[in-house]
Amino acid sequence: MRLYHTGFCEIRSPDVRRGRTTADLGQGFYLTPDPGFARRWARSRPGADTVLNTYELDTADLSVLTLLRDEKWFDYVYSNRNALPDKLPGYDVIIGPVANDTIYDLFGITTSGVLSAEQALAILTTGPEYTQAVLKTEKAARALEFLSSRVIGQDEIERGRAFIIREQDDYRERFTELLSAALDG
Repeated sequence: MRLYHTGFCEIRSPDVRRGRTTADLGQGFYLTPDPGFARRWARSRPGADTVLNTYELDTADLSVLTLLRDEKWFDYVYSNRNALPDKLPGYDVIIGPVANDTIYDLFGITTSGVLSAEQALAILTTGPEYTQAVLKTEKAARALEFLSSRVIGQDEIERGRAFIIREQDDYRERFTELLSAALDG
């Protein structure tokens, strides 16, 4: 499996213990199989290069779970974003959709009973779907082979940022329509 990671340095040997503990798919090293997604979400930092790292993951001896944007995914993201114990600890790699940050806005609405779980999930799954993969174990990190890295220029970062802004504007418009319809219905 070809995977990509964008950051501020070349990463030949990722550390699965670093990173946010409340990320969508839990603690681990995050990558994506989509090079366009990796480039579009690239950021810049004063005094640092932005680097796109390319890897190959040999999944033959790994326990891999692929999640879809459904109830199981929603439950897993919710639990991880609330720093609860990992509900799926037996996997070396978990692949699944990125959760739009609007998910936080819906938790209160969902738990208050204003929206049903089905309505909340329908709204959360309307936006663009990007795939992420998280290496959760040292075994998975050892199965990842570094292939190359390249510096992403500021012009490419700005084009990607503009694309994401347009996409988020479209999503917010659709989100508002669906939320209004759900509250009216």
